[in-house]
Amino acid sequence: MAQARPLDTLNPAQRRAATHGARDASGRFRAGPLLVVAGAGTGKTATIAHRVAHLVLEGVDPARILLLTFTRRAALEMARRAERIVGEALAARRAGRRPPGVRLPWAGTFHSVGGRLLRRYAAAVGLESGFSVMDRGDSADLLDVLRHDLGFSRLERRFPRKDTCLGIYSHRVNQGRELCDVLEQSFPWCADWEQELRVLFRAYVARKQGNGVLDR
Repeated sequence: MAQARPLDTLNPAQRRAATHGARDASGRFRAGPLLVVAGAGTGKTATIAHRVAHLVLEGVDPARILLLTFTRRAALEMARRAERIVGEALAARRAGRRPPGVRLPWAGTFHSVGGRLLRRYAAAVGLESGFSVMDRGDSADLLDVLRHDLGFSRLERRFPRKDTCLGIYSHRVNQGRELCDVLEQSFPWCADWEQELRVLFRAYVARKQGNGVLDR
């Protein structure tokens, strides 16, 4: 009985995505950018796993493949699938002999891979290699401590709560927008607190830098 090939489980559209690219005149496999737009339940995970496997089978170093997802579970699932597909294909090529294990060292979530890169190049960006990363709850709690230390929590008019302050800060940093624009467009009820928020955010950044921590 003929042994199934790794791509036999894919439909034609999935197979085109998984095998995107070709060898150039020198025999080196090359592939340009490819965007796949598909809805839920259409086999995106399987396609990506087969894509990674195809790259490895074409001679691409697994250490040069970056596989990013939003959740640890998805990253683990895709890496396991790709490693299994590669292993089966290599075993078929070697007449059933078990090949050495294939590992994808750069498969993970955006946060985990970003953290690894920051630790590797910490000195280049002015960080200590032992820095830590706060989750959203820790960030909100630190802002709450600072808003209290600065006296903003004891004003006659109620100052924005910690989660609102974090939301404003996140919009400001993640979108690269001026604070006044963020307040006007997304938090208009907090616009009167612009100057106090600037003081709070400066204190927040200074405290993080002093403690060697980053936030997500």
